[in-house]
Amino acid sequence: MNTKISTLNNGLRIITQERPNLETVSIGIWVKTGSACENERNNGISHFLEHMSFKGTNSRTALQITEEIEDVGGQSNAYTSRECTAYYAKMMKEDAEIATDVLIDSVKNSIFPQEELVKERDVVVQEIKQTIDTPDDIVFDYFQETAFPKQALGRSILGPIEKVKNFSREDLLSYISTNYAAENMAVCAVGNIKHDDFVNMVAARMSDYKAKVEFVKDKQQYQGGFCAQKRDIEQSHVLVGFKSCSYKDPHHCATVLLSAILGGGMSSRLFQEIREKRGLVYSVYSFNSMFSESGLFGIYAGTEAKDVPALMPVVADEIKKICNDLVSEKEFIRAKTQIKAGLKMGLESSSSTAEVLARQLLMYDRTYTIAELVEKYEAVTLEDIRMVASEIFSTTPTYTLLGAYDKYMEYDELQKALA
Repeated sequence: MNTKISTLNNGLRIITQERPNLETVSIGIWVKTGSACENERNNGISHFLEHMSFKGTNSRTALQITEEIEDVGGQSNAYTSRECTAYYAKMMKEDAEIATDVLIDSVKNSIFPQEELVKERDVVVQEIKQTIDTPDDIVFDYFQETAFPKQALGRSILGPIEKVKNFSREDLLSYISTNYAAENMAVCAVGNIKHDDFVNMVAARMSDYKAKVEFVKDKQQYQGGFCAQKRDIEQSHVLVGFKSCSYKDPHHCATVLLSAILGGGMSSRLFQEIREKRGLVYSVYSFNSMFSESGLFGIYAGTEAKDVPALMPVVADEIKKICNDLVSEKEFIRAKTQIKAGLKMGLESSSSTAEVLARQLLMYDRTYTIAELVEKYEAVTLEDIRMVASEIFSTTPTYTLLGAYDKYMEYDELQKALA
């Protein structure tokens, strides 16, 4: 599979991977901005803009945007994360230009009609309320805010209700003027499409797009701390986390492997010890969130209120074990195999591949072949795992609880247990 990249005069990068055996093409626009690029006043506007971009342009109504994609059997969607916003579609190969035109028109020429603005405010407010009412969802927002307090990286992606209710057309236009530009965008197509054909489609519509961004991001400074909220629900949701590395850190592959060994599947240490041996939880896993300047290594567990006091000592013990005991060769090989299999399985989806290629280009200013990525993971040693574990788990913990607990391990007790 041949990946090609072209750059327009304004700095917009266009990337394709041709797959002539497919009947479809996955197309998208990725923008290197999200909630971590907002300020306190406009928190939530990246996500609100993502919603409003499909609500009408100079040449299409909101209904026409949807109909043009779906009339030919296509699918379209969008998402907002902390450092990225994406608009994407999947179409039959002969309809690639329709998807390209609709997506670019929606991102470039949205007019944000007042009547749509009013309706979409209510839609997003309902989304926020739904998240608040979903304990195993909102607990991650509390966790992020505790890890990165009083800074953009710690604020929620959806934003607070009172701010969303007041976003205006002028707010959206102002945000676009500073945060959307060719230099922090990637347009990608994967599937049955010729590179030159796609470049011509995009160039005809985006060559005149603004070149440079004007925003300045908050520094990403991990702090950690404690947050607990009681709720009358059946389960208690517990998160413990630590400062991790950015995606540019040379040890990020070792950190990914550490997470796989500790809590990456049913054979992982956390799952085997906490669920299989002790029956303390239904769900337990670890994860590693990497950002441009920092990272957050986390462990999540969902358990009954009565089991909360017994849970954290076991988690702390497993953390200490992986820092002090050598990881076995069997665990190490299994983790590498899991990661490599995941990379290769992702290739089977044109949509997933487009996502990976575009994000790599935005994060690293280049793309990596599967062979290059496999080589990076193969180069990690057992000593690298021990080293990153010792570094990560020696940082100030972030400890978050949400649920109907009565007793729990106090924050200072957790710190002592980890020492």
